[in-house]
Amino acid sequence: QVQLVESGGGLVQAGGSLRLSCAASGLSFSLYAMGWFRQVPGKEREFVATIARSDGITYYGDSVKGRFTISRDNPKNTVDLQMNSLKPEDTAVYYCAADYSISSYAFSSRSADYDYWGQGTQVTVSS
Repeated sequence: QVQLVESGGGLVQAGGSLRLSCAASGLSFSLYAMGWFRQVPGKEREFVATIARSDGITYYGDSVKGRFTISRDNPKNTVDLQMNSLKPEDTAVYYCAADYSISSYAFSSRSADYDYWGQGTQVTVSS
């Protein structure tokens, strides 16, 4: 049974930082590209960041580029999202997702490409 469990969400003031972590189990983690998405009630799920199977290959949504950093630790089966210079518009539920990938270098920003999802963690940025 595949599980993705996010942690690290919370309340932070604008300009502050948070680090989200996602722990994966029940899958061969190194065979999956990993992604972070976020969603605000009433809006579509938004792509935040992704990292290919091969560490170091990353891609970010325009709204977070330069502020957020995604990283993975394959031996520990974890993927993190370091969020700096947070803004009130970053407030959302953040989801971790796994995308089975044959290629070590491929990644996707499309939520439909992801096979497994976590339950989400709330991030609230106050102004």
